[in-house]
Amino acid sequence: MDIFELTIHQLHNELKTGAVSSLEATKAMLARIESVEPHVGSFITLTPESALAEAEAADRRIASGEAHVLTGIPLALKDIFLTEGIRTTCGSRILHNFVPPYSATSWERLRDCGCVLLGKLNQDEFAMGSSNESSAFGVTRNPWDTTRIPGGSSGGSAAAIAARQATATLGTDTGGSIRQPASHCGCVGLKPTYGRVSRYGVIAYASSLDQVGPITRDVTDCAIMLGAVAGYDPRDSTSVRTPVPDYTAALTGDVKGLKIGLPKEYFITGLDRDVQESMARAIETYGRLGAEFVEISLPHTDYAVATYYLIATAEASSNLARYDGVRFGHRSPQAEGLIDMMTKSRSEGFGAEVKRRIMLGTYALSSGYYDAYYVKAQKVRTLIMGDFTRAFENVDVILTPVAPTPAFKIGEKTNDPLQMYLSDIFTIPVNLAGTCAMSVPAGFSALGLPIGLQLIGRPFGEETILRAGHAFEQATEWHTRKAEI
Repeated sequence: MDIFELTIHQLHNELKTGAVSSLEATKAMLARIESVEPHVGSFITLTPESALAEAEAADRRIASGEAHVLTGIPLALKDIFLTEGIRTTCGSRILHNFVPPYSATSWERLRDCGCVLLGKLNQDEFAMGSSNESSAFGVTRNPWDTTRIPGGSSGGSAAAIAARQATATLGTDTGGSIRQPASHCGCVGLKPTYGRVSRYGVIAYASSLDQVGPITRDVTDCAIMLGAVAGYDPRDSTSVRTPVPDYTAALTGDVKGLKIGLPKEYFITGLDRDVQESMARAIETYGRLGAEFVEISLPHTDYAVATYYLIATAEASSNLARYDGVRFGHRSPQAEGLIDMMTKSRSEGFGAEVKRRIMLGTYALSSGYYDAYYVKAQKVRTLIMGDFTRAFENVDVILTPVAPTPAFKIGEKTNDPLQMYLSDIFTIPVNLAGTCAMSVPAGFSALGLPIGLQLIGRPFGEETILRAGHAFEQATEWHTRKAEI
């Protein structure tokens, strides 16, 4: 097996025994990127020189016997994480030359483990999108079928795993932006509980919804990555001071007696037939493993998309007000006076989808409409949270599809924003509730496109969904298939 095919735990064993060096692994990954990147477009910025230096440092650390399981592992970050001295664009023209003076906590924690940073990954602009088509740096393509989207907004993060361009990646999830691309690209993607991973140094889209999480080849790697980045951070006011368990210890393979909820609102008419069949097989697999099933109801699911697109756009309107051409980012050279400079800088710097969401959010927050839209959305959000709270009184995990269809064609929904927004119908409620969920490979469509299974857990119940996902993974072979690219 080529080095770039290995999982974190496989490569760690090779590094620990000396069969492979981190320098060799990094060179192999950079060669792989060079080979497939023209076909995929996963990266915005590559950092080969610093990556090789970090690999040499990792080899010295391994030789000294002080290696962490992530020491020497080549990975990449969604271009929403601030990285000191390395360009961070958030997929936008307005930040096309921004080099931050400090780093995100999540990257600092990975760097302290001895990880090697290969570069920064493509994404929808300011994480606003479900297809990775709104990036100012070009479209990322799905390695399983390069005429199709990889999902969004963390499309580059998932595509890089599917194309074997990184051993692991980090993404962010505001309404499904880790789980949906992981599903479309045949990867494992985990959205942790809100507050479990620090958001410090992550460029904000919607501050009450954004959460950092890993995208990996298998569930074991996901547990390793989550363990490295999770934990309290005093620099993030929403970070929760709660102990971080050993997530890998939860991977027992045993789900006997686990109560799995099947929400009737998620198994609906109109669900793609291949997705339906994959869910049915997954339920059958869990039944063979000894899990128990309970039909549940999440009655406010129908209101989730509307609620999300009021709250998220309102928060985006506030967060993106800082991009005015004054302190950092793009400044229009043609402006005459302060107001003209701000107007032209934002007009030139933001793409169509970002402008659309800023306008929606500004309208929802405006005088006379605030109570009718934003306040009402917050009340409905409370009802959605209550649905999950009641459901978890009777079940341990909730099983649903990740997306209503497999990956669609590039350009298929760009002229119909509502249809694009509806592609996140099964992932959005989790962000509104603030709980955790993960996508696990669960099958393929008739066209050979990956389909993901969503496992939703209680707040801070990552151990349970990792255990359930790992058991399913061990009983199936979906995660072993590779995109031919």
